[in-house]
Amino acid sequence: MYNRKFTPERIGMLAENEIFVFGSNLAGAHGGGAARLAYERFGAVWGEGVGLHGQTYAIPTMQGGVETIKPYVDAFICFAKEHAHLTFLVTRIGCGIAGFRDEEIAPLFTDAIEVENIILPKEFVANITYHSQNYQAL
Repeated sequence: MYNRKFTPERIGMLAENEIFVFGSNLAGAHGGGAARLAYERFGAVWGEGVGLHGQTYAIPTMQGGVETIKPYVDAFICFAKEHAHLTFLVTRIGCGIAGFRDEEIAPLFTDAIEVENIILPKEFVANITYHSQNYQAL
């Protein structure tokens, strides 16, 4: 299970190998929340709403329901596995301006639990762990 640190609630700086993973919109208009921080501090590119840019990785969260976010999270997890030399600090994507709750978004990251270079928010880990334990109890 998850045996590493959690994403800090506030990220003000990144080590050279760290990537800030944030929720974006498909248009890459990084005007608020974590997206704005990614743009102003860590190299997110205006007009690019998906993928790696600078020390950021954008996951679109503003285009519909949770089912529209899942393919982007799956692609991110594959990307992180292929780039083991980087550490990905996942913020609570979708849980700010996009309006989702932790319990809606966290399950999308279930496969990330075993990926050592993906650091998750404690709220996501708590939700994934809770659901996993309840499922096993059935």
